[in-house]
Amino acid sequence: MESLLLSAHVLAGILLVGPVAVTASLFPRYAPVSATTGETHRNADIARLLHRVTRGYGAAALVVPVVGLALAGVQGRTTEVWVIVAMVLTAVAGGLLALQIAPRQREALDAPDDGAQLRRLGMLTGVFNLLWALVVVLMIVRPGSSYP
Repeated sequence: MESLLLSAHVLAGILLVGPVAVTASLFPRYAPVSATTGETHRNADIARLLHRVTRGYGAAALVVPVVGLALAGVQGRTTEVWVIVAMVLTAVAGGLLALQIAPRQREALDAPDDGAQLRRLGMLTGVFNLLWALVVVLMIVRPGSSYP
């Protein structure tokens, strides 16, 4: 059971969180801006596709913490500090995606500005990706783990 949960957790993390990190990072590059900048790579259709992937895969990525929590329960690790910190960071990253990144992408598509909102979106996406990187490091290093 542990092996199945661990495999599902890692696979879901790679297949569901990875695309969100990529599409959220690419969105500001393709989202339209109201001012004419002469940039030829802006494409609202691509930005809409990136937004849909971010939302869809972001919702599906809820599987990752749910399976991870089940795995921690099976392994008896739910009270270990690194697991608790990883859960908090995951919750913050998920909240950031659901409450800031996806809505701001929608807003950028509906009402393009001079690029200021895309710069803020890029910063938020960077924080989101950093939080996930920290979670992955915690999963590998497991500081304070009672297991070898």
